[in-house]
Amino acid sequence: MSGAFITIGILIGVVILFFTEIIPIAATALLVPVCLSLFGIMDADIAFSYLGNKWCIVFLALFMIGEAVFRTGFSTVIGEFTVKKAGKNPVKLMAFIMVAVGLMSAFLSNTGSTAVFIPIVVGVAASAGISPKKLLMPMAFASSLGGTLTLVGTPPNGVIASLIDETNKQILLTEGMQGQALVQFGFFEYGKVGIILFLVSITYMVIFGHKLLPEEELVDDIAMTDISDSSVFLDQSVILDGSDGLDISDTSNDKLRKDKMWIAILVFVFVIVTMATGIIELQTAGVLGAVLCIATGCITMKEAFDSVSWTAIFVFAGLLPLSKAMGQTGATEMIAEWTIGLVSSPIGVLAVTYFLTALLTNFMSNMVATAMIAPIGLTIAQSLGFSPYPVLMATCMAASACFMTPIATPPNTIVLGPGGYKFRDYLKAGWPLQIISFIICMLVIPILFPF
Repeated sequence: MSGAFITIGILIGVVILFFTEIIPIAATALLVPVCLSLFGIMDADIAFSYLGNKWCIVFLALFMIGEAVFRTGFSTVIGEFTVKKAGKNPVKLMAFIMVAVGLMSAFLSNTGSTAVFIPIVVGVAASAGISPKKLLMPMAFASSLGGTLTLVGTPPNGVIASLIDETNKQILLTEGMQGQALVQFGFFEYGKVGIILFLVSITYMVIFGHKLLPEEELVDDIAMTDISDSSVFLDQSVILDGSDGLDISDTSNDKLRKDKMWIAILVFVFVIVTMATGIIELQTAGVLGAVLCIATGCITMKEAFDSVSWTAIFVFAGLLPLSKAMGQTGATEMIAEWTIGLVSSPIGVLAVTYFLTALLTNFMSNMVATAMIAPIGLTIAQSLGFSPYPVLMATCMAASACFMTPIATPPNTIVLGPGGYKFRDYLKAGWPLQIISFIICMLVIPILFPF
């Protein structure tokens, strides 16, 4: 029991440090295995072994492949094609941009997709006489929701997948082959709920949401920026909330490796197809794709290293052992029992889990919020004897469907500077979509993933 209290103490300390950011998020995450080892909660070899976790490898590789797509100019081609087709109608332009960025974010870094589109969108807004404020925030919302469409679209989905893997290992250890293992969500299974959220968000922004966006123009020297200069706004775009290592400072059109574009596209399609079909193990397919991008000159070795969000990797590797320690020491059960005393119905647990995740995500990393709430929701579901799948799905959806603050998701953060937004702008435009997303998940998730 003392181990449970110590683990809960570590959890509370981590939450405080994440909120205050007294030390960087990555350093806080790495303190977790240190504390678990020092207090004897977990053997050091196990505590630090998560740096080689399957999902750390997958996302590390995808960062590199995404960099190749950006460096060879494929994403710029998509962006320019999108805004060319949309014309100068602000609402139509907003809808086209949301669709394009959302679909890119389903397979690439949502932060990277947002960063690449920023100079394109600002340039088109200037030529069309539209305020960039009318386009950049909807683009960020669509980018976050686009990540909900696939397993690799956003780190919270990977957290859920990793939690399922760890739970199955624990079941195998304690119950042997007779224990009932959890079935992993499929590559596109997240999209069953995600596509509904994505389409509804676009519909909302087209019909009503665009009216809540701020009207002010940016200063002239920024608004008249050349669409082709992808290095603009670098000082703002590097504040990626630690979720992406993308550097767009050297991706202006004259520096793009356009002769390598077809190679990057082939590698990207190969990796996605193999991951989706399961022909090759996820981490094997990802690393093979990353190596091919480097070997063929799509990106340099330095660019490959720089593209990786080491904060995301360290948060993954740091919080996963905490999740396991909470299960082993009984800390998760303690929290679950307390929660069950307040809410005992499946739909009530679903609502509370979603609400807590969304609340935390609006003020801290969505990956961190997922890693903290998902194990508790899983344990509550198992204790009450209903399926954990709706709770797990609600957790990862809530972590991406957050719109009320500039720090809720990395895309929200990255458009803050270029858009000249204020905190209240996110709250004004985002709160209706936040409520709509909650209602949709409460209605749809129990149908698609029954209790």
